[in-house]
Amino acid sequence: CLMTNHVHLVLVPPPETSNVSRLMKVLAARQTRYFNRIHSRTGTLWEGRFKSSAIDSSAYLLACYRYVELNPVRAGMVTRPADYQWSSYRAHAGLEYRPELDDHEEFLNLAHNPTARARAYRKIVENPNGPNDDFIRTTTGRNQPIGSADFCTDLGDRLGFVIRHRGQGRPPND
Repeated sequence: CLMTNHVHLVLVPPPETSNVSRLMKVLAARQTRYFNRIHSRTGTLWEGRFKSSAIDSSAYLLACYRYVELNPVRAGMVTRPADYQWSSYRAHAGLEYRPELDDHEEFLNLAHNPTARARAYRKIVENPNGPNDDFIRTTTGRNQPIGSADFCTDLGDRLGFVIRHRGQGRPPND
């Protein structure tokens, strides 16, 4: 979802990609050069440093899709996600074909055919009590994994350090 001052991406990097930070640096630099050349301007295009959170895809991927694709609605730019052309919602909802998008296995598992899958996805997005929106907002803002405690433990074991969801700021001195 491309917003006016930032972008939301849900990426599954290939195994040979070891550095998402480098990917984001290159992406931001190329997009900024292109946009500035087209609009005869200088300076940065996006605000702040990028934030990254590993996603427990089996439990949170579709909730993350929903969170990202509802961002223009939350920002007051449109009233319905289908009205925003710079989002993947229209493709996931079966309203247009976007060949540059690769559907994740969790999305494909919603139904056995594209029409039923789009209908099932629209129901997820239209749910007014969206699953995990506050949790997703908090964890992405802190660069924490989006997943259960077990997911964080497994991820930490693979990376060689402890990962826990914590509150903001330093822990209190005991």
